[in-house]
Amino acid sequence: MREKEGLTHLGSQGTKYPDDYAPEMLERFSNKHPGNDYFVKFNCPEFTSLCPITGQPDFATIYISYVPDQYLVESKSLKLYLYSFRNHGDFHEDVVNVIMKDLIKLMEPKYIEVWGKFTPRGGLSIDPYANYGKPGTRWEEAAWDRLSRHDMYPEKVDNR
Repeated sequence: MREKEGLTHLGSQGTKYPDDYAPEMLERFSNKHPGNDYFVKFNCPEFTSLCPITGQPDFATIYISYVPDQYLVESKSLKLYLYSFRNHGDFHEDVVNVIMKDLIKLMEPKYIEVWGKFTPRGGLSIDPYANYGKPGTRWEEAAWDRLSRHDMYPEKVDNR
């Protein structure tokens, strides 16, 4: 299956970690259940990137949830891709939107949302959220509904 799908990272013993932002690390495979609507969720509690101004590290948990269409993201490639932000300078809001757009380009999902819960720096935590629903489908409306109601009941935060 690995060869048939063109997956190069999964099962590879010679994993190379990227030095900077690397969307080319992302790989996809065929969805065996494209007629079913179901969520796939990834949690990345050890995400790091750099502040583009100070160069200081930013830490977050990144949540990615999506409803696949024809393709799914391969998890090892996603791990390597997220790792590629480690030395990349971008604001929190940019990071979340870039991740979402790269995954849309890769998979063309029915629906996707990316939520970054960054740890406080300077007394503030920033939690950007972005989502997308495939135009012309019920998921487009679902995306707007979800965004318009997002975080209406925020969780209690105890310094993460």
